[in-house]
Amino acid sequence: MNHSWIRDVEKQIEPIFQNIQEIEFYNQEKVLKAFQNHQVSDSDFNPTTGYGYDDYGRDKLEAVYASVFGAEDALVRPQITSGTHAISTALFGVLRPGDELLYITGKPYDTLNKVIGHETYVPGSLSDFGVQYHYTDLIDGYIDIDQVKQKINHHTKVVAIQRSKGYDDRPSILIDEMEKIIKQIRQIKEDVIIFVDNCYGEFVETSEPTDIDADLIAGSLIKNPGGGIARMGGYIAGNKQYVEMAANRLTAPGIGKEVGASIGMLQEMYQGLFLAPHVVSEALKGAVFTSAYLKNLGYNTTPTFDAHRTDLIQSVTFHTAEQMVAFCQAIQRQSPINSHVLPYPAPMPGYEDDVIMAAGTFIQGASLELTADGPIREPYTAFVQGGLTYNHVKLAVINAAKGLT
Repeated sequence: MNHSWIRDVEKQIEPIFQNIQEIEFYNQEKVLKAFQNHQVSDSDFNPTTGYGYDDYGRDKLEAVYASVFGAEDALVRPQITSGTHAISTALFGVLRPGDELLYITGKPYDTLNKVIGHETYVPGSLSDFGVQYHYTDLIDGYIDIDQVKQKINHHTKVVAIQRSKGYDDRPSILIDEMEKIIKQIRQIKEDVIIFVDNCYGEFVETSEPTDIDADLIAGSLIKNPGGGIARMGGYIAGNKQYVEMAANRLTAPGIGKEVGASIGMLQEMYQGLFLAPHVVSEALKGAVFTSAYLKNLGYNTTPTFDAHRTDLIQSVTFHTAEQMVAFCQAIQRQSPINSHVLPYPAPMPGYEDDVIMAAGTFIQGASLELTADGPIREPYTAFVQGGLTYNHVKLAVINAAKGLT
């Protein structure tokens, strides 16, 4: 291990770390104030079972989430199984047969394509329920408002924005850019519902999409807002009417948010949210180091280490599939859990290509913990994300890179 070279890399990225810490401080204060304003107490951790009626801790947690995200209301439940489930619940909640969904950040990632069901027949998909779908391509990584103007029509009920790049090597959508686009969309069709897939983006910037007039956002608790502690769950936040519609989809019409037992998970959901600004900061530092370190070794990394970031995802492009697989396997060997297990590319539900997934995580599939994965297809890009501590990411990337040089 060349310690001198590592020190040079860290000196190069030191100003970036300072900015990340300032964002962390701002977001930590915002979360702390929300806890204090809603008078969170230890009695709010008491679990409920069965129907979960009168679960005051659950209801207060949702009020805290709404405050943190600048929203009117929120739905935060362990019964939401993933980010895709949260997004699906939100979309099915507000869309009706004959409505149109317009994605303006290109085609969404593979699992959401199944939810939409526009390419092949998927029983129970939005398409199966008569919801129409269109998308606009990004131009040089940016939303093309001219395309959006052409596509929006009187059937367009929801305009959807995918904040993070997902499994696509394109820039993620910065909050400043998103704010400009939302203002332009309001001028085109004022009553359209603007939905943002917020996965991987929470607490990376000082504002969230609901702070800039998005109507509805959704995400996973085993990503950023769970702080590496929440074992499962997801959230939807935004306009009260639309959150209620999503809640009716999650449970049943007329029941909505009134049921849903917290089954002993409230303390970790509260504590995870409180820790989230710091853990996201650690993961961001890891992503910056990964970008700078592997770029110096000659690999194409996006975003660059000094880029303005809006999510956790760091992509690294390799010359061959074998090299991509070797890197992901090396990351697995540097994991605290299942370091002895060797991942191989394999089919995965919702994806068109075989996927390799290095994820030696305490919580299965937790993307706030260090993972490296991606579909095996050209240009052989691995998506490295998360890291509960910066030093773990640093150690893992340094050691994984040894097998590539």
